[in-house]
Amino acid sequence: MLREEYSVLKSGTDIRGVGSEGVEGEEINLTNEMVEDIVRGFVCYLEKKLDKKSAELTVSVGRDCRVSGERIATVAIDTLKKYAVNIYDCGLSSTPAMFMTTVDLDCDGAVEITASHHPFNRNGLKFFIREGGLDHADIVEILQFAQDKTLPEDKLEGKITQINFMKNYAEHLCDIIRKGVNADDYMHPLKGFHIVVDAGNGVGGFYVGDVLEKLGADTTGSKFLEPDGMFPNHVPNPENEEAMKSICDAVIENNADLGIIFDTDVDRGGAVDRFGKEINKNRLVALSACLTLEGNEGGTVVTDSITSPGLTEFIEQHLGGKHYRYRRGYRNIINKAIELNEQGINSPIASETSGHVAMRENYFLDDGAYLCTKIIIKAANLRKEGKTIDELVKDLKEPKEATEIRIKITDKDFKTTGNKVIAYVAGYASRKSDWTVADDNREGIRVYFDKDNGDGWFLLRLSVHDPILPINIESDSVGGVKIITQKLMDVLKNCEGIEL
Repeated sequence: MLREEYSVLKSGTDIRGVGSEGVEGEEINLTNEMVEDIVRGFVCYLEKKLDKKSAELTVSVGRDCRVSGERIATVAIDTLKKYAVNIYDCGLSSTPAMFMTTVDLDCDGAVEITASHHPFNRNGLKFFIREGGLDHADIVEILQFAQDKTLPEDKLEGKITQINFMKNYAEHLCDIIRKGVNADDYMHPLKGFHIVVDAGNGVGGFYVGDVLEKLGADTTGSKFLEPDGMFPNHVPNPENEEAMKSICDAVIENNADLGIIFDTDVDRGGAVDRFGKEINKNRLVALSACLTLEGNEGGTVVTDSITSPGLTEFIEQHLGGKHYRYRRGYRNIINKAIELNEQGINSPIASETSGHVAMRENYFLDDGAYLCTKIIIKAANLRKEGKTIDELVKDLKEPKEATEIRIKITDKDFKTTGNKVIAYVAGYASRKSDWTVADDNREGIRVYFDKDNGDGWFLLRLSVHDPILPINIESDSVGGVKIITQKLMDVLKNCEGIEL
């Protein structure tokens, strides 16, 4: 069993904690000693999984730009070196690029030091092997090795090789665009195309100089390209309202053809059409489905649980595919898509409304830069026909109203309490003739209402990581969200252990 100081660092399929001072009441728990324990645990994990001694392992290390990143990276590299591992020091890197070191550099494992869009004082470690990102059980095993102070077999000094792998990764994206567009000016397929990028001071700024401008694009008006771990302008997060407004404004102000936004470590992305309208959440899933179902007719699109009925209609009636709504959590949808393929069900994509989009053609890696690269290729090819990217999702039916409510669970054993609340609501719904329980729901409880009772739906589920019950509510009528909310609150007021 993991003690609290280790278990508190487990965040789904990542390790996350406090990496630096600066927020009152949050003490550093990713100390040098803790980082050394965790990285040593990863070495032991690789030894066991790959049946190799540590001296036979090659591991890459990269980091995003947050303020504690350099310290943690130094400790990680020193730890690997101490136990005879051969190391590629990749410096400032995106998370997807670090996975690609297992492909292009033949690394046995990769470590990215990142906490995604979380505040500046947070940090974490994300691990990869050649099969992809690790799962929950793998993280528990690494932390158990760390807690038990398990030692790798070899204690010789490993070799450190410094490499700017981001240059290799950017060139890889350039090649994909050149081949995908196949323009008369092959080396500059984006000439005459105006694309603005908002990197939010994360590590995504490379995409402007090393990809877009190299391919001939006009990037005038791009914003916040310089890495700055304090994130002084806005949270680098495609789900954040301020961040999306920033890139939407940039498109309009610069009369651009397309806008691109990344999160801190570039495993998520979003886009904005020429009118300054977000291609985000359901619209992003719809566009991603358009791109991946070409050549995969009838394929299954795996998404998270909060997607709208209009998306199901779009995928199944307009694209001829199938929609498999699964659970929140990017590893959940990726693993489900992999599982479906293993069962012989053609599933070319796993797409979460948060901006995590993983395509089978790209190792089922959730890669924001690869996603945006695919969007740009499609936009460039549509331009040859006098069309624009927004036309692809014009038939997506979107709700009139939508909201999310987050209810705090006050009991310490929040998972047990949360599941009791969900079960109570499910039991109530099954007895009400005007509450229709979804037959394709795989997380929490999802209920539909007809036009006389709110004209929409709600999804009540338990948060993947936190003592929270998120509720997503949508309606196709003005005022419908209020009606559905009241119906649900009348039930929840009978539940204990939550704070309404």
